[in-house]
Amino acid sequence: MAVVAFIGLGNMGSGMAANLVKAGHDVRAFDLNADAVAALVDKGATAASDLTHAVTGADAVVTMLPAGPHVRGVYMDEGGVLSLARKDAVLIDCSTIDVDSARAVAEKAAEAGFAFVDAPVSGGVAAAEGGTLTFMVGGPEDAFAKAEPILSNMGKAVIRAGEAGAGQAAKICNNMLLGIHMIGTCEAMNLAIKLGLDPQNFFDIASKASGQNWSLTSYCPVPGPVPTAPSNRDYKPGFAAPMMLKDLNLAMQTSKSAGMNTPMGEKAQTIYDAFVEQGGEEMDFSGVIKWLAGEMK
Repeated sequence: MAVVAFIGLGNMGSGMAANLVKAGHDVRAFDLNADAVAALVDKGATAASDLTHAVTGADAVVTMLPAGPHVRGVYMDEGGVLSLARKDAVLIDCSTIDVDSARAVAEKAAEAGFAFVDAPVSGGVAAAEGGTLTFMVGGPEDAFAKAEPILSNMGKAVIRAGEAGAGQAAKICNNMLLGIHMIGTCEAMNLAIKLGLDPQNFFDIASKASGQNWSLTSYCPVPGPVPTAPSNRDYKPGFAAPMMLKDLNLAMQTSKSAGMNTPMGEKAQTIYDAFVEQGGEEMDFSGVIKWLAGEMK
């Protein structure tokens, strides 16, 4: 059992922290949302009154925060994690942020003598709650070795992608691909329906043919074929459309910095931006099928 400071109890962080509690760890929970902290306390965590209370003396610190500036601030500001944590603690940032921010925090952590990894996740809210996330980890091998046992309590796969920032790079590229093939799947489904094909019948064909992909077979954007998909819950988010847009924005920012041409990623960003602006802000990212079909008001 380890003492784990968990900072950031949003839709993803709450489920992740709950799985650390289930694994027997002493979890100190800190978030600006008192209700989120209280909900985790009901599951066995300890409420931390502030960052100092959460981090001081902890064996591990896990952060799950909205964006790069938040991560930089929590770790690097005066009174932040790097000034509070034990030198032998492992620091794990599971946020999805820009590569530059991840590398900046990693550099400062290394200078201070800490084992630090960036470890963004794939899988959505259901996987966070079920402990079946995939972690893409960036950092030195020794830091990965210290982080892996903690991450394994929250996921089904923990994969080292490379050195500092590599986890974020892998996450950004993966989710750019996800956004692109979800749009393609939605377009194909909409066209199939327009041409008179039964959605289930087309699913049965495409899922066994060359059009097969995760967005179709595991997360089908039309109701029926995949009972667990958000399409069967009126597109209540498993992975919210604004989060997909955030990841596509990061991908385009990163591709520009790298001097890469990513026209499909750019088009996906444009489509998700319009979808979110035109009523999709509270929908799952698979709900883009409705925008593509012209059903959004």
